[in-house]
Amino acid sequence: MTPGAGRGAQHHGNGGAMREFHFILMDLDDTVLDFHKAEHESLIKTLREYGYELTEEDVARYSAINAWHWKQLELGVFTREQVLVGRFARFLLTLGSDADAEAVCRRYEYGLRFEPHLMPGAKECLTALKAAGKQLYAVSNGSTAVQESRLALSGLDAYFDGVFVSEHMGAEKPTTAYFDKVFAAIPGFEKERACIVGDSLSSDIKGGRNAGIATIWLRPYHGTHEANADVDVEISSLSELVPLLLGYPSK
Repeated sequence: MTPGAGRGAQHHGNGGAMREFHFILMDLDDTVLDFHKAEHESLIKTLREYGYELTEEDVARYSAINAWHWKQLELGVFTREQVLVGRFARFLLTLGSDADAEAVCRRYEYGLRFEPHLMPGAKECLTALKAAGKQLYAVSNGSTAVQESRLALSGLDAYFDGVFVSEHMGAEKPTTAYFDKVFAAIPGFEKERACIVGDSLSSDIKGGRNAGIATIWLRPYHGTHEANADVDVEISSLSELVPLLLGYPSK
């Protein structure tokens, strides 16, 4: 069970008041697309081609290395290229492999394109929000080719009015430069009527707060509750998002 599941949306700050939002910015990985499953499948298949049958412990070690590298990107320490290749250089060292990290990275990224796994309730959530007339925009720090392919194969691309991937935007979440470019690209955009939904406190939530829009934290299914998380609203599943944004009680 998701940590905290069944508690419903947890409002922080202004007494639980929730204004109406029209522009909904949605993170992709581990918000509507299951990145952990995609990562697992592509990593296993990629390293198998290099003669390695990875254990779950190996995959967990790679996930930690990968997460650390992306955190450095958010902090402005690493470039995107340093993240993409550096994570594999470090992981291959742990395997005692002399395989070319750049080649392994290219094969892994290519494989990710064909892993369009969904988070629980993703299609139902997006369907309900679109039916209610909400404008949905995908905001992601991933690779453009990877994210566009996964969205198309999953069928989620049809729900979004725009897709903003950092590689194409020339800036990453949580920088204000990224959000300024997103806002400028949305016709009639109003900050007061916008919110961001995402699983990352350091990328989605911090970025949204710095950019001046409301934040809805989808508490990671693989993570734990954080009592002092600086968010406007906290939810534990996408099933809580629809009643929250449409203004009717959750079941």
